[in-house]
Amino acid sequence: MTKFSRIMLKLLALSLLATLAACASSNPVSDAGGRIHDPYENSNRAIHNFNRGVDRVFFRPAAKGYVTIVPRPMVNSFNMFAENLSLPGQMVDYLLQGKPKEAGTTLFRFVVNSTVGFAGLADPASDFEIPRADTDFGETLHVWGFAEGPYLELPLYGPSTTRDAIGVVVNLFTNPIDFAPTRPINNLGVYAEIVRRLGDRGLYSDTVDSILYESSDSYAQLRLIYLQNRRFELATDDEDAYLGLYSDPYSDTGTPVAPDLADPYEDPYAE
Repeated sequence: MTKFSRIMLKLLALSLLATLAACASSNPVSDAGGRIHDPYENSNRAIHNFNRGVDRVFFRPAAKGYVTIVPRPMVNSFNMFAENLSLPGQMVDYLLQGKPKEAGTTLFRFVVNSTVGFAGLADPASDFEIPRADTDFGETLHVWGFAEGPYLELPLYGPSTTRDAIGVVVNLFTNPIDFAPTRPINNLGVYAEIVRRLGDRGLYSDTVDSILYESSDSYAQLRLIYLQNRRFELATDDEDAYLGLYSDPYSDTGTPVAPDLADPYEDPYAE
């Protein structure tokens, strides 16, 4: 990628960030309560149809071919390589969340897998019982008190919310690896993430296909799955808030659904 292209990408990302921030401020919606706030449903559905078309024509066959040709151990190694490249960025997010212990553990995991684990192609850190990292700037905004905002479906990326969409943009520029003076390949992290998503799409093809192509309303089902899982990830120890995340959005009474009884892959429109 040329220097001009990188500058244009950053300007485009900053413009998107400003737009999303305006959406978030004008639509303050709490994470609690289990309700779905989707004021842009018409445009979201159009983007969903576009994403599903791209998946059907390009991504789905490419992913199936990838996991068919490449042995499963190599697919797993490429996935671990992509995960390892993301760890410095996740370390930054933990620091911004005021979690120095998790930040230190994430850095330690990166060092172990980058050295003993052959640049991250293996995962000896897990054998040493070093906890995995799982955070992003969307979670950082959640910790800072930013509301979830409206539901969004992003082109080529998939389901999100206004807050998480801002997180996606910011995380493009917060990984310290991207600022290293010497790198063998520009945008290596982006390429690795694409390969990881390709592997996941191929490995979990049956589940993804059932959501996108076998449900009565793939948009509504994907939206419900994303919001339930994301809210669960961000849930606190507050029991009321925890149960509120599983309130059935299609129930007349809004009666909370117990987490152990909620099927995240259930078609909300199935009779």
